[in-house]
Amino acid sequence: MMPRSMLRSLQRGASAKCPRCGEGPLFDGFLAIRHTCPSCGEALHHQRADDAPPYIVCFIVGHVVVGLMLYYEIFVHPPLWQHAAIFLPMTVILSLALLRPVKGGLVGFQWAKGMHGFGADSERWT
Repeated sequence: MMPRSMLRSLQRGASAKCPRCGEGPLFDGFLAIRHTCPSCGEALHHQRADDAPPYIVCFIVGHVVVGLMLYYEIFVHPPLWQHAAIFLPMTVILSLALLRPVKGGLVGFQWAKGMHGFGADSERWT
């Protein structure tokens, strides 16, 4: 198998494009991965993102939101309702905004590394 560009594959996946051609849509819905790319025909059905994207998103959002909450608590001393009004919606919005790019990036990573069947039939792409 020829080497594939990791950075390009991650960028294409994070932008919801096929990691092979960068043109076809990666998702069929909000988080469902297409079975094949309509542009280049790359089989995408064997990707194994599973539970990794939510864990990565929880890690990122948790660090951002908890850091901001601590800063806000130490320097502003707001009542609890303000914490809830600010940080609960922030947590939901950040989680939903990051979930798709993280999953796409993970599929791009798997494609670049030839994991889970991505290396068998498309060796000519770099």
